[in-house]
Amino acid sequence: MQSESLFLFGGDRPWDASAWVASDDRVRGGSSTSFMTVDSPERACFHGHLDTTTLGGAGFASQRTVGVLALDLSAYAGLVLALGGGAPGYRYTLTLKDEIPGDRGDGRDQAGISWEADFEAPEEGGDVLLPWDKFRATYRGRDKDDAKPLDLTSIKRVSFMMRSFFGQQDGDFELVIHAIVAKKSFPDDDDSDDDDDNDLRKPADEAVRHEETPQARSWWRMLLCGLV
Repeated sequence: MQSESLFLFGGDRPWDASAWVASDDRVRGGSSTSFMTVDSPERACFHGHLDTTTLGGAGFASQRTVGVLALDLSAYAGLVLALGGGAPGYRYTLTLKDEIPGDRGDGRDQAGISWEADFEAPEEGGDVLLPWDKFRATYRGRDKDDAKPLDLTSIKRVSFMMRSFFGQQDGDFELVIHAIVAKKSFPDDDDSDDDDDNDLRKPADEAVRHEETPQARSWWRMLLCGLV
């Protein structure tokens, strides 16, 4: 029997810096940098500098998983990011891939479909809830409305990205991540008429922000302790 929660990173699957690699705009002539620093098995920090001057207002800095993950998440309702806080007002993107087209031979990946969910980190830390319908298909940074559905039986890559959103943000950034957890249900899934449940299903192009409460702050700690 599958458990209610599956840790992808953190929890009973300790963070490992060697499992992540930079994929920044330097491959396109930019100057942005990113790092995934692991200072303990329970905590990672996605940080770096987003430069938007070199590429004329554009830019991105990202860290992606190495190799092929082959995760089957089809039994789960979405992901929870247990975060320790981030730069106030900054928007990040979590990206999933179910296909990896391969390398172009110049150090860059071939273009392919990505599934992206934008979010803001709670300033004091907390959980960000990302049901699958928060992820939208994109190709070369543009929405791909005719893409086939995300294959949840074979998630091959996970990545965090900091990008300019057309000049809206730049500079140093830091996002503390305690865990990435697949969940079979979310707090309001059992009440389809509840307004909060409807909030979980806002259009995917809106940033997902989780309001921090004492209960929310403790939820990821219970996850890490195996109590949820």
